[in-house]
Amino acid sequence: MKFWLLTFLIIFSTPDLPLVSNPDYYSSPVKIPILLSGNFGELRSNHFHSGIDIKTEGKTGLPVYAAAEGDVSRINISPTGFGLALYIDHPNGTTTVYGHLENLRDDMARYAKSIQYMKESFSIDISVPQGMFHVKKGELVAYSGNSGSSGGPHLHFEVRTKNNQHPINPLLYNFKIQDAIAPQMMSVMLYPLSDDAHISGKDYSQRIETVYYDGAYHLKGNPALNVYGDLGFGLQTLDYLDGSWSKCGVYEINLSVDGEIVYSFKMDELDFDETRYLNSHIDYGHLAKYGRRLHKSWVEPGNHLSNYTTLSNQGKVRLDDGKTHTINYLIKDVKGNSSKLEFKVSSKQMNVSKSKKTGIPIRYNSTNNIEKKGMKASFKTGTFYSDFNLEYEEKQATPGLYSSIYKLHNREVPAHQYFDLKLEASKLPIQLREKALIALVDEKTGKTSALGGNYENGWIDAQIRQLGNFAIAIDTIAPSITPINIKNKITLTNNGKVSFKIRDDFSGIASYQGKIDGHWVLFEYDAKNNLLEYYFDKEHLELNKRHQLILVVTDAKNNKRTYEANFFR
Repeated sequence: MKFWLLTFLIIFSTPDLPLVSNPDYYSSPVKIPILLSGNFGELRSNHFHSGIDIKTEGKTGLPVYAAAEGDVSRINISPTGFGLALYIDHPNGTTTVYGHLENLRDDMARYAKSIQYMKESFSIDISVPQGMFHVKKGELVAYSGNSGSSGGPHLHFEVRTKNNQHPINPLLYNFKIQDAIAPQMMSVMLYPLSDDAHISGKDYSQRIETVYYDGAYHLKGNPALNVYGDLGFGLQTLDYLDGSWSKCGVYEINLSVDGEIVYSFKMDELDFDETRYLNSHIDYGHLAKYGRRLHKSWVEPGNHLSNYTTLSNQGKVRLDDGKTHTINYLIKDVKGNSSKLEFKVSSKQMNVSKSKKTGIPIRYNSTNNIEKKGMKASFKTGTFYSDFNLEYEEKQATPGLYSSIYKLHNREVPAHQYFDLKLEASKLPIQLREKALIALVDEKTGKTSALGGNYENGWIDAQIRQLGNFAIAIDTIAPSITPINIKNKITLTNNGKVSFKIRDDFSGIASYQGKIDGHWVLFEYDAKNNLLEYYFDKEHLELNKRHQLILVVTDAKNNKRTYEANFFR
């Protein structure tokens, strides 16, 4: 095996985690056996999972306990994300996080509600004064739920460093979690990375499924692989834990060539500022096309994720010596269960027909500005992870759109940060300017989805974080309000709440406000279920009388819908 003359070996030290020196510091946040539906570092949409998801027997309302002594430091309530989340700071320099809760215990719940009424907002993110709620290890603090963006009842639990809020892998601590199952490997990907590279005579990546026998994984059919040039390898892998069929992420990946480690990846700790680098860590284009997530075992120049513990030449391998080489993968989970894969490739130069590169050259480490008739796009340095040629095309507008459709490449190339996109609004009537935005147009179906933006000096300007097909669209339709258990002039003697379904089919719901008898009341918003509910509260509403309810829901383009009703409660 021969590397480029300038090949260098970078070996980062294992993340310094002195906070794990006492693995018995925490107790379980639940009193039921811990079964996981998700683990630390699992590959999610645009991010790595920052904690563990503990199953709650398929229901909400299970008691949640402080994992260690400390002070409640933060309460965050949101219709998305972690939903209702509680943060506790501990003397050892960590913070534990409890997410997707249904309720806090009574004293904390009263405090949070008082802040919501003071701010007249369901969504709050408050720093709790130190010592206001001091809790002991194992003390009741909340009840499990399904709030925020949760896909089902569970408790999201994290351990973070207090000083920089970096999540630490909770499985490094001695929580009683059973795991005797080794990680699984489903397929391997080979990538040609230089102009002279090929995989079995092809200048594009090749995926090969794996099979398990004789205590190890092997390439299905044991194919003869002739390769040449700079190569990259990738692996489709996942892990399971005892008592659950949930697909979890792997803890450690090691790639060796002829016995020499060229790439190692480990999930001890995360940095939230780096979590979006997942889109470069995985084969994003393969995910967009086929729905599979593969760990690339080579690193693009614009990927600054800190979880690579060993890198030789960014994980790229130069094979041009005419010899046969042995490729090994060693995969581990936190409990030490491991799986191995070994296969051979032969270095052989071949004449390969190369695809002609077309499009607009984009450089990942430079600012890239594109100006075409009716369209301007500005990409800051660091928007992309590597150089590529951007495919551009102006297409004819379709009914309901107020500009041409502008193709800026496709969804197979991820954008790390927002870029500025402007579309000329010359076809937009003056009376619709305040209702206009930029929409993503599905290339196959033509369906539009709102991305936002505003009219300014003849253009619609928006901050976009994905490539694709874009056009100007409008939103003039107000959100819908559907009452579930209330009608005008009725008596609500047997109901403890008022419920509505609220929905907006394009620009999205931006705000809502409910008032009873002219006073703001706390409507709780469950965005994933389009559910808005007010629980009757004698501290903020005088009962046993007739009331007037006014609910106003507004979308992102300031279209408003109002619902009014008189009721007795």
